[in-house]
Amino acid sequence: MTESSAHRADRRATRRKARGPHHWRHDLVELAALFTAVAVADSIAKTVAHGPDGPVLLVLSAAALLATAGIHIWWARRRHHPPPDPGGDPADAGSAQEPPVLWRLRTTVREEPGSLAALCTALAKLRVDVIGLQTHPLGEMTVDEFLLRAPRTLEAAGLGRAAAAAGGRDTWLERADAHDLVDTPTRVLGLATRTALDSAELPLALRQLLGRCTIRSVPSRATGGQPHGEPCGGEVPEDGVLEGTVIRMRDPHGGTIVVERPHLPFTPTEFARARALVELDTRLDAQSDPRPAGAAGSAGPGVEPAGRMPRRRETLTLPEGNEITVRRADTCDLEAARAMHRRCSARTLAARYHGPVRDADRYLNHLLSPRFGRTLAAETASGKLVALGHLMWDGDETEVALLVEDVWQRRGIGAELLRRLVAMATEARCESVYAVTQSHNTGMVAAMRGLGLPLDYQVEEGTLVITARLVPVPAAAETGPR
Repeated sequence: MTESSAHRADRRATRRKARGPHHWRHDLVELAALFTAVAVADSIAKTVAHGPDGPVLLVLSAAALLATAGIHIWWARRRHHPPPDPGGDPADAGSAQEPPVLWRLRTTVREEPGSLAALCTALAKLRVDVIGLQTHPLGEMTVDEFLLRAPRTLEAAGLGRAAAAAGGRDTWLERADAHDLVDTPTRVLGLATRTALDSAELPLALRQLLGRCTIRSVPSRATGGQPHGEPCGGEVPEDGVLEGTVIRMRDPHGGTIVVERPHLPFTPTEFARARALVELDTRLDAQSDPRPAGAAGSAGPGVEPAGRMPRRRETLTLPEGNEITVRRADTCDLEAARAMHRRCSARTLAARYHGPVRDADRYLNHLLSPRFGRTLAAETASGKLVALGHLMWDGDETEVALLVEDVWQRRGIGAELLRRLVAMATEARCESVYAVTQSHNTGMVAAMRGLGLPLDYQVEEGTLVITARLVPVPAAAETGPR
């Protein structure tokens, strides 16, 4: 098979491009220099040849000319082909191209000049870049929290040893991600903005502010307690309480907000930041309450004032052509939710609440509260509530639950609510969601399978727990107290 003329032209053009542009003026100068040199050499040769030592001088001139030509060729090659980088080992170049790893390092050092410099020097010796730093003064000691960019080959143990050698103790390490690259003031302002726009954001904002921790909202005795039998919150001072690895603050909706972080005590700085975020939420709730002053009880016992919540409404067209509106719900929808309960069969309520049907109504205030999660409601064109979907913050885990009125089941409403709830959980950076149901509840099982996510199943005494993994869990390496 012959090569096409187009291919040959492309190859010639490629070779010309590789050789670089042709400079004809440069060639003329070299040619003129060559003729001049020949003329001069001929004159000198004729003059020298008639002298007493003519042959010897001709030989020396030839040697000098050859040496000059060699030097010229060497210099030209050196100029067009620079020497390689002395540190440019191909193996090192390949490893340098590997993406670095982000780490959060927290260690305690003595509050004295040079302690921070010693830590930074120890990290620099390992080619670790400090890209973020927070200090938490504790009197004679200081907690330094670093955001580090380290070589991928550097293990957590190596970082821990470097911190210990520089005087650090109680060192804690965990892998970070790109979200941690935002500086602290910007991150705090963003969390405050989210809390201002949505009252359900406070638990998530606290979790992102304080790192890996468990957030629990414990209602007061006045609101009827937890639906799952958990103890009610006691009275907490207005300024809150800091007890090592536990923070307790007064919830503006009543009850207590409990923040727990195992093995890693909170600092007064972190406590002050959390308290400021809760105070902001309290003030905004007071301003968003539409009831007149002095009418604190007009909404009924256990009912919270109307909070801040996105009012976006989306229309969902069912397969048979009916339109359903999906929106956020809160305690303002309590009466509509109770009316839906009365229209549901005992079988439907039992499948949802896994307990006595007569107790279902008392769960609603807890489920609709934005402090415990987010709720989506599906309502008809006439405004009748026909389905509820709950996304509940369960400590450091997230639960999803659905309740669809009997006559509206098997129409895709539950699956659509579940899909939106899972999208909310993903946006909130939750790693997984779980649903508690029964093995014969085929509707909930099918809805979870319809998510297209990896599922884990656990069955115990007829109760089925289905866990859906939302995002890959980052490999976290932690170094305990030293």
